[in-house]
Amino acid sequence: MRNVRIRVAYDGSRFFGWQRQEGFASVQGALEDALESLTGERTTVHGSGRTDTGVHAVGQTASFHVDTRLPDERLLFALNAHLCDGVVVRELETCADSFHAQKSSRGKRYLYLVVNSRFRPAFGREFCHWVTGSLDVGRMRLAARCLVGEHDFSSFASAGSPRRTNVRRISSLRIWRRGERVAFVVQGSGFLYNMVRAIAGTLLEVGKGNLGAEQVREILAARDRTLAGPTAPPGGLYLLRVLYPADEPARP
Repeated sequence: MRNVRIRVAYDGSRFFGWQRQEGFASVQGALEDALESLTGERTTVHGSGRTDTGVHAVGQTASFHVDTRLPDERLLFALNAHLCDGVVVRELETCADSFHAQKSSRGKRYLYLVVNSRFRPAFGREFCHWVTGSLDVGRMRLAARCLVGEHDFSSFASAGSPRRTNVRRISSLRIWRRGERVAFVVQGSGFLYNMVRAIAGTLLEVGKGNLGAEQVREILAARDRTLAGPTAPPGGLYLLRVLYPADEPARP
């Protein structure tokens, strides 16, 4: 048995989230089914965390133990050959036995993608959030500054999985505009349920002029979800990267 780490990309519109659910297509289930077809054994695949229905990933990380003599490169190609459409393993490596995709994680980086145009996009609606009307990116950037650092993010979290505390640390929150596309990129040590989508929805309200930039600081301090903006739709959210300690060695 060896411990294997993979980096996975998937189209979230094809699945009912990451977590395996009886009777519903999930990314975890697709990977476990592919491994069973390949090896003949049922294997549990541990993801770095769950993504919801409709949320995409470019760099989700997962790990599992498998008994096979296939070298990493051949295992990568064989696993992809058994996977269904909408999910692909981009990288695969045998790693230290101590590595666990969730427990070893030190943070995540997300992208929220908005298409800001007068008319709805002709295609790809499931991969972005369409917003009409003008957006003041400068005001959104100003509002975003107060969210960077360690705070209680109760105002930006939906009811969901139990947690000991709502305190999280955001290390960076950047906003770019390229033509009709507006991208929010946020990195932090951890995120609450729907936290990134709530932040995106609130900053969009600032960009539309429905909230003042200075009000976001007050909303954060209030710890009241009803004061913040709406939870932005899942189609615009991408898990870009999972962060791990640089000294996590790969096993020869």
